[in-house]
Amino acid sequence: MKAADQFHLGIVSADIEQTTATLSRLLGYEWGIESGGPLTVTAPSGQLSVDIRCVYSTTVPRLEVIRAVEGTLWEPVSGGGIHHVGYWSDDVAADMAELTAAGYEVEAVRPGPGGAPMFAFLTAASGFRIELLTRAAESGLARCWAPMARRENGASR
Repeated sequence: MKAADQFHLGIVSADIEQTTATLSRLLGYEWGIESGGPLTVTAPSGQLSVDIRCVYSTTVPRLEVIRAVEGTLWEPVSGGGIHHVGYWSDDVAADMAELTAAGYEVEAVRPGPGGAPMFAFLTAASGFRIELLTRAAESGLARCWAPMARRENGASR
């Protein structure tokens, strides 16, 4: 994992439409299609079923705005602001091990095919949260911020 692997800043919002509209009006951001759905993650407290919905900006630097899920780590940051920094990972398990050795705590892991972690959220004692996402998901996820996908699906914000 290195700085060049950073691909988005994540914002959790109770009102995704208002947040994206404000970012569009103030900063000129444009948005791809909303994606996501129900999934199960492993948290320190056990299995957790969550409905994660998000929209990525087609504008760079890339932003991800996630619909808040009350009672989970996907709640808005107190006072607003950046929830996490997302990084592509060639080996999520190895990057998780490196971060935990540096003092980070695992908050949630989504197993992928074969059981290898697909994504993970980890937080430092300072509150800095990192999302690791397998690079294998990059081509599929790119449809979420491709301008053509926005036009074809009629999505706009």
